[in-house]
Amino acid sequence: MDNYLDTTIDVYKQAATTPDIGLCCTTTPVWAFPGLNIPKKMLEMNYGCGSTVHPRDLINNPRVLYVGIGGGMELLQFAYFSRSKGSIIGIDNVDEMITACDRNLDMAVEENDWFDRDSVSIKKGTALDIPLETNSVDVAAQNCLFNIFKLHDLKTALHEMYRVLKPHGRLVLSDPISDQTMPPHVAEDPQLRALCLSGALPLKTYIDLITEIGFGTVEIRARRPYRILDRETYKLNENIFLESVEVCAIKDPMPDDGPCVFTGKTAIYFGQEDYFDDHKGHVLMKNQPLSVCDKTANNLSNLGRKDIFISESTFFYDGGGCC
Repeated sequence: MDNYLDTTIDVYKQAATTPDIGLCCTTTPVWAFPGLNIPKKMLEMNYGCGSTVHPRDLINNPRVLYVGIGGGMELLQFAYFSRSKGSIIGIDNVDEMITACDRNLDMAVEENDWFDRDSVSIKKGTALDIPLETNSVDVAAQNCLFNIFKLHDLKTALHEMYRVLKPHGRLVLSDPISDQTMPPHVAEDPQLRALCLSGALPLKTYIDLITEIGFGTVEIRARRPYRILDRETYKLNENIFLESVEVCAIKDPMPDDGPCVFTGKTAIYFGQEDYFDDHKGHVLMKNQPLSVCDKTANNLSNLGRKDIFISESTFFYDGGGCC
C-alpha cells in the first residue's frame, strides 16, 4: 500500500476513537425528515464536505453502496429511504471506524423506531477493490474520500464504482475541488492529503476523469466555498481557494457525440413561433426555461439565433432538461 494511504488509515483510526468535529467542514445542512433522528455521535463524526443523499436517487427501495462509512450518518439517511434487509452496504478498511459506526447504528435503533439494523450491512474493504459483484447496486456514493487518492488510485476507485453499478445506476460524489494548482510540497504531503486538503482537483479534470471511465451523464448538483489554504500556514505564493462539489454520474450509455454534462445552464426560446425544434431531440417551448447540458448549450449557441438565450453555468442542477 502507498505511504499516503497508510497515513490516511492512521488519521481515520484516530478520528474513529476520538471524534474530530473539525476534520471536515460540510456546509450542507443535515437532512431533516419526519421521524429521522441522528445520534449526536454520528453528527460529531460527519466527516464529509457535502451530502450524497438525494431523495430523487432513492426511489423504489434501491440497493445502495456507501464507501468510507465515517460515523454512519449517511448510512442511516440512506436507510430512511431503503428499508429492506441488507439494502444499504457500507464499506471501510479501518477497523476502528467500523467498530465506531456499528456502535452508532445501534444507538440509532434506540432513537428511530422505523430503523431496522438489518437494513444496513458493513463489510471490510476498500474503494480500490470493492467486495461486491459486478452490476449489483443501484446507487454508489462516497463523501470526501476520492480527493484523498492520487491519480492512479482515483482512476481505479472510479472504475470499481462503475463496475458494481447496474446499468443506469448512479454514482453520487462529494469532494473538495480547486481550480488553482497545488504546489508539489502540498500535493505530496500525505498528512494534508489524508485531511482532504491537498488532493483537490480542478472541476474540469474531475469531470473528465468521471466521463473517461464511461459515465454518459454527469450532473453538477452543488458547488460551494469550502476552505482556504493560506500562504503563511502552507508556505504558498498565494492563498488557495477550495470549494466542495456534489456530483451525480449516471451509468448511461455514452452518446456518440460525447457525455452530457449538466452544469446548471438553461436555454430560453423567445421567438415568434410557439416552439423551436433543433431536430436533434431538443424542443424549446416559447418562454419556457429548459435545463440543458453543456454540449447542447454549445450547439444552440453556435446556431447564431438572436431568439435563444443561454445562461451561464450555475453549478446547481436539480433534474429534468434536454437529455
